[in-house]
Amino acid sequence: MTLLSYQIFQTVVEQGSFQKAAQVMNLTPSAISHAISTMEKELGFPLFNRNKAGITLTSYGENLQPYILTVLNSDSKLQQAISEFNGLTHGSVKIGSFSSVCTSFIPEIVTEFSKLHPNIDIKIYQGTYDDVYNWLKTRVVDIGFLSDSSCKELPLTPIYQDELLVITPKSYKSKHKNYIELSELNGQKFISQRESTDADIQELFKKHKLEIRSTCHVVDDISQIAMVAAELGICIMPHLVMANIPFDVNTYHINPPEYRNIGICSISEDLMAPAVKTMYRHILDYFASFKNADGKS
Repeated sequence: MTLLSYQIFQTVVEQGSFQKAAQVMNLTPSAISHAISTMEKELGFPLFNRNKAGITLTSYGENLQPYILTVLNSDSKLQQAISEFNGLTHGSVKIGSFSSVCTSFIPEIVTEFSKLHPNIDIKIYQGTYDDVYNWLKTRVVDIGFLSDSSCKELPLTPIYQDELLVITPKSYKSKHKNYIELSELNGQKFISQRESTDADIQELFKKHKLEIRSTCHVVDDISQIAMVAAELGICIMPHLVMANIPFDVNTYHINPPEYRNIGICSISEDLMAPAVKTMYRHILDYFASFKNADGKS
């Protein structure tokens, strides 16, 4: 098998069809189909399920994909290193991020970086904490934004402290003017998210041994706040998430203050390709200047 066959395999996975992969790679659909069939014949097992609804990876394909990505990433690192030796700045960077970092920081980070390094291709993958963690482990992304509650065994470089807030319906009144004691949350009806998106809040509940009643289990921030606005319960939400929320709700600080610690992860900083290492340092510099500007992280 050749490097091109690995590239074709991964493009088919990303695009979800032979036709779209052919367009992306400027090849004919028959060439794509022939390359995949040749791979399957050499390997001795099918890589894709083919049906009217489209194509999906077989279990064999899913198990093989991380190894193919490792080969492709190694080639990318080699080509970028060669470019760097020649004084060039070509390459690619794949970044995994969860929603609030995507809306709050990624646009400016990518815009500034692209001005400095216009020849470096940047791809953004947005998902849950679990998505970003798995993308890092399988080498789908080079750099991932995670919190210290969701990075598991991956090394995390802290970059930002995001205050956790209590969000309540307008009819709810705290005993205090602009904050809520954690003890007040015991027994409250809560709107919760799945653990893959809510690791920091679940950690807070465990840390303070809070007993809550979950009345709704949703999968995104907007739905959670909408449920609170409809007076179905309260929730705890990071400050970044609340920046552009359209619903009329009360926002309270927590006493004592609680935070989620956001950072960036990579499998190995030592093995980063030049473009990835440049982006990694750019992100660190961005948050260092951000911290200096407002006096906090």
